[in-house]
Amino acid sequence: MGASLPPKEANLFKLIVRSYETKQYKKGLKAADAILRKFPDHGETLSMKGLTLNCMDRKSEAYELVRQGLKNDLKSHVCWHVYGLLYRSDREYREAIKCYRNALKIDPDNIEILRDLSLLQAQMRDLPGFVETRQQLLTLKPNHRMNWIGFSVAHHLNSNASKAVEILEAYEGTLEDDYPPENERCEHGEMLLYKISLLEECGFLERAAEELHKKESKIVDKLAYKEQEVSLLVKLGHLEEGEALYQALLSMNPDNYRYYEGLQKCVGLYLEDGQYSPDQIDRLDSLYKTLAEQYKWSSAVKRIPLDFLQGDKFREAADNYIRPLLTKGVPSLFSDLSSLYNHAGKADILEQLILELEHSIRTSGQYPGRVEKEPPSTLMWTLFLLAQHYDRRGQYEIALSKIDEAIEHTPTVIDLYSVKSRILKHAGDLVAAAAFAEEARCMDLADRYVNSECVKRMLQADQVAVAEKTAVLFTKDGDQHNNLHDMQCMWYELASGESYFRQGDLGRALKKFLAVEKHYADISEDQFDFHSYCLRKMTLRTYVEMLKFQDQLHSHAYFHKAAAGAIRCYIKLHDSPPKSTAEEDDNMSKLLPSQKKKMRQKQRKAEARAKKEAEEKNEESSASGVSKSGKRHVKPVDPDPNGEKLLQVEDPLSEATKYLKLLQKNSPDSLETHLLSFELYTRKQKILLAFKAVKQLLRLDAEHPDSHRCLIKFFHKVGSMNAPVTDSEKLIWSVLEAERPNISQLYEKSLFEANDSFLEKHKDSLMHRVAFAEILHILDSNRKSEAVKFIEESKNNIVPGNGALGPIREWKLKDCIAVHKLLGTVLADQDAALRWKVRCAEYYPYSRYFEGSRSSASPNSAFNQSRMNSENETPNHSVGSQNVGSITSNGKLEAFKDLTI
Repeated sequence: MGASLPPKEANLFKLIVRSYETKQYKKGLKAADAILRKFPDHGETLSMKGLTLNCMDRKSEAYELVRQGLKNDLKSHVCWHVYGLLYRSDREYREAIKCYRNALKIDPDNIEILRDLSLLQAQMRDLPGFVETRQQLLTLKPNHRMNWIGFSVAHHLNSNASKAVEILEAYEGTLEDDYPPENERCEHGEMLLYKISLLEECGFLERAAEELHKKESKIVDKLAYKEQEVSLLVKLGHLEEGEALYQALLSMNPDNYRYYEGLQKCVGLYLEDGQYSPDQIDRLDSLYKTLAEQYKWSSAVKRIPLDFLQGDKFREAADNYIRPLLTKGVPSLFSDLSSLYNHAGKADILEQLILELEHSIRTSGQYPGRVEKEPPSTLMWTLFLLAQHYDRRGQYEIALSKIDEAIEHTPTVIDLYSVKSRILKHAGDLVAAAAFAEEARCMDLADRYVNSECVKRMLQADQVAVAEKTAVLFTKDGDQHNNLHDMQCMWYELASGESYFRQGDLGRALKKFLAVEKHYADISEDQFDFHSYCLRKMTLRTYVEMLKFQDQLHSHAYFHKAAAGAIRCYIKLHDSPPKSTAEEDDNMSKLLPSQKKKMRQKQRKAEARAKKEAEEKNEESSASGVSKSGKRHVKPVDPDPNGEKLLQVEDPLSEATKYLKLLQKNSPDSLETHLLSFELYTRKQKILLAFKAVKQLLRLDAEHPDSHRCLIKFFHKVGSMNAPVTDSEKLIWSVLEAERPNISQLYEKSLFEANDSFLEKHKDSLMHRVAFAEILHILDSNRKSEAVKFIEESKNNIVPGNGALGPIREWKLKDCIAVHKLLGTVLADQDAALRWKVRCAEYYPYSRYFEGSRSSASPNSAFNQSRMNSENETPNHSVGSQNVGSITSNGKLEAFKDLTI
């Protein structure tokens, strides 16, 4: 390194390297320039100067210098190494690996290059290469602990856990008996626990248990020791010892659900599906009663029995569980109980129980069978619980009456307004839901959760501008909109993207969805620094877990939503491409002169407004971008804030395919993945890929309405195509002919017969009937009136149950909205759509979409009346410069509304 230079310049070259390592970039640049004045073609100096400039955000100069340096000295490992570092900084890992391999051809024993290469191989999951590189490092430096551990982990990740154990044992053989010293006990203990987990993974359970007991004194983390021990005991079948150890763990933490699950396994009373026999339920009940006496303050020991108890025993246990929490006033009680609504009959028992408690408190001020009087707040929390219960069951009118009564009882509890907002959202009135969420926010302006919930409601109501101004109240001063992006606030970006999509603003919608996709790329990149850190700090078990998590990262729900949203945007962009400038000019020429003038004025105003907003944002960012030292931190300005460039793609379907492949890889068991796949490949005329999507849909849920739609649409489309001419077309046809008999829905049936057969199985389901009608119309457009009539004859039956306060109907609001859109677009019958809207407005009086009589869309609704009264009494408050029409139901909130954070 710097060997071809005279001594003075060689020392300067070493200074460049030191300055780079200590981040003194200006000093390094000065030294590089001093060398280049005498030796302008010195390749290694040019490369190091480029690397230094790269750290100063001068990318183009950096690449130019490094390439020039490499050209001048192709035989220098330094130049290749620097070129690799440059690619690594830009996340071009595959190119960086190529550069490192070229450097190693010149200097095969360079430890720094080998170490950098191993990090990239771990990042890219090149596991065989990772093993090879770690072995080279160990061979070169066998006295370094990190090299032994790295080699072991490499084998483990490469699915060779037994070899990883052998390496760790060989490493232990190099240690002295009194190892480790006091300052390394934690790291050594972690290494031992990792080794034991490897033995367990290999199936050497006896050996793992023996090793664990042998090394007990050297393991510092005693809780992890006990958990590992009990895991081995259960797998070895030593259930009595395991039971005793789980009891000991419960005495340390009686609210850990995993310990109770383990204890049940030890006593032979655990089933994955939770379908216990009456005898098993009695034994479990006895076990938990004994545990409840031991751990009286544990919440888990009282909650778990509610999952397996039935009938009167469930009612008694639920009563004992709910009463103290209502007295205490726990807002999360319903969330705690919500999983019980998936158990048959338990929702009815809970309803009867809570209604009895409400009646008793209302009439006597005490619980049934109790002498002690309850505080007044108990009634309010009981009403609060009942409101959420009826909301869950779809009885929104009763839910709203209960929550209104609770608000009247105690108008200062924020949770009441939040829950009312949620009920209104479920009932279909998103504008009123946003208004009540705003009222809750105004009651505590320092609560970020309430602020976030308010923003979410506003976005659901498509009030994007107000939502954005409300969201940035909890970001740092300055470039606040970018702060939301920097904080990786994905729920906001997803909700915002969905709102823009509903409003038809595809550019901004795409911008938000792709921002979420970028966050996941950043999260994946963030693992890079841990490849060396975890080996150094010996957090090996957590490191391996983190890598497994990273491998499944793109199966997360947020990524699925973002990718699906982006695909929908691209499909819509393909179906309705934006108008070109020539088309817009043509349309303008058809307008009258007065209309042209108005149009141009509107455009000028919009441009002026956008320019003013951009200037304001720049002023904010420049004001906040000055640090204490006087240096200005300038963030890059977004060149495409409205996503207009994203709309200018030549082939939207090719862009959509990139995200579809990620969904197919990471969410193969989602119906939505294959529905999007069908839509995309149908448009691309990829017959076999569309057929593959249909087969996947049938695999996941053959009886789903969308699966049926796609199946019949596909074969109808294929049947309407011209006869195959080319060899590839003939091959495709032969595949389809061979596969069709294997599909049970179409076996020896025409498409009409398959459609009739589908209806016969699901004649009482609204969405199945609608799918049948839509397919009927597609197969024979002359039967449109029959299809419409068939949909209109559907009945909204009452769900059988013991609902104490009114019937529960089968239809869901979102399904009814989908049917209305189908009648208006696919079937193109506006009269039928209007009749359906009137009918659904009766079923959903709070639905704004159907303009129900009690929704905010109706001028005479209670919401609008109270809003008018509120406006007459006090002026509206504002968020930033945007007025927000908010309501007050109690007249006591106005004092809070002018407060700002």
